[in-house]
Amino acid sequence: MDTGPPPKGSLRTSPSGDLEEPPVSLPMAAPSRPGGAPDPNPIPRRPPPAPTAVERGVVLFDLDGTILDDLGLISDVAADVMHAEFGTPPDEGRIHYLATTGMPFEAQLAQLYPEAPPGVRVAAARTFHQRKVSEAYAKASPFPEIPKMLKRLSGERWTLAITTGTETEMADLILEREGLRYWFEDVLGSFEGTKREHLAEYRRRYPSARLFLVGDSRFDMEATASVPGVTAVGRASALPGWNLTPKDLKQWGAAWAEYTLSGLPEALEALERAATRRTRPARRRTPRSRA
Repeated sequence: MDTGPPPKGSLRTSPSGDLEEPPVSLPMAAPSRPGGAPDPNPIPRRPPPAPTAVERGVVLFDLDGTILDDLGLISDVAADVMHAEFGTPPDEGRIHYLATTGMPFEAQLAQLYPEAPPGVRVAAARTFHQRKVSEAYAKASPFPEIPKMLKRLSGERWTLAITTGTETEMADLILEREGLRYWFEDVLGSFEGTKREHLAEYRRRYPSARLFLVGDSRFDMEATASVPGVTAVGRASALPGWNLTPKDLKQWGAAWAEYTLSGLPEALEALERAATRRTRPARRRTPRSRA
């Protein structure tokens, strides 16, 4: 019998008589500090969990543009910030943001505006992070197929986790708000490093498991090349003025890519079977005796 995720927090009654969860408010989280500068008010961190075995494999999901249908909203915020701070025309700034998405915004600004004073880039990044919460995350929702797909993967004994460039606390809150946090074993965000560092950490936590990274950018696909045993799969996108096709993602390393993740369970199963065949020792033929 399917009981679904356990209730989180106190419930309220809707006008129709159904029980509803209270909304989760999103605080204005401070951006991660660029350039590796020490944080004057570090958040205490739990010790990293010990390596563990899993029943099947581990599927790592990016958040923005992969689980959340928010890339259009975020790119509009980024374009407006780049126009205000650096004078870039909004349409051009939006394309620049989308072309470099997948890395922290501070790194995007350093790549796009290397001649800008660091203080200006820091201020722009702070504005972007604040407006991303109030103007994008406040309106964003998951892609329609996500809840059913996550439930199916969990039922098929996959271990699920998050790797995102957004703030860890913010990612937790958004997943809680959307009723999705229950499906994920853990969340690694900007406080825990870059996506490549996340992959290395998940490799340490699950040393004998097959790892799959589900992302939506070139950076996501190429990040898997730095960590052995991680396979990239991708969500393609078709935003106004921006089209990232399955073919594009496959050229950058994706083993599978589509515009929707509804077929992800079947794709992972096929990739798992193919990997098993590659690693299975070849059977030695016994020569037939001649009469």
